[in-house]
Amino acid sequence: MRKYIIISAPSGAGKSTIINSLPLKELRLSFSISACNRAPRKGEKDKEDYYFLSTKEFLKRINNDEFIEWEEVYHQHYYGTLKSEINRIFESKHFPIFDIDVAGGLRLKEFYKENALAIFIMPPSVEELEKRLSLRNTDSPENVKKRIDKASQEIDLAPQFDTIILNDDLEKAIRETQEKIQTFLAKD
Repeated sequence: MRKYIIISAPSGAGKSTIINSLPLKELRLSFSISACNRAPRKGEKDKEDYYFLSTKEFLKRINNDEFIEWEEVYHQHYYGTLKSEINRIFESKHFPIFDIDVAGGLRLKEFYKENALAIFIMPPSVEELEKRLSLRNTDSPENVKKRIDKASQEIDLAPQFDTIILNDDLEKAIRETQEKIQTFLAKD
């Protein structure tokens, strides 16, 4: 049976840190690389962190129905999951794990239904989230504000996920996430 692990959270809640701390090989999970049309951040690599596409290429792939899901996350900033990426993961005899925004996570859950485990990583508070985003130093103060405004709306969607994990203690959040995934993957 094909199974899918979806991990979503507001930006800065720690979903990428948690995913990167999981024993992916041991769990037979492979990170699903998303596509986007933004420029790479310092240290990011094409086909490793994201498939970096031009806006024209991204829109062409939308028109060619090459995405399982996609979204205009911010004005003219597109992110999505390529069907070819999921095929690549299953061909390697692994299950995909998605590090995805909240709206995309809910779309994937709706698409994959009971074959997917959708986990929402909850920040301790919006104030803590703002602090984390500011300390990351990857966004302007205006973009941090946009992300915080969006985070409040995303937190309201948390009950639509299969499980919510509070990330107020990183080690505990990693352990709880791993346990939820192992339980889900053990089911027939």
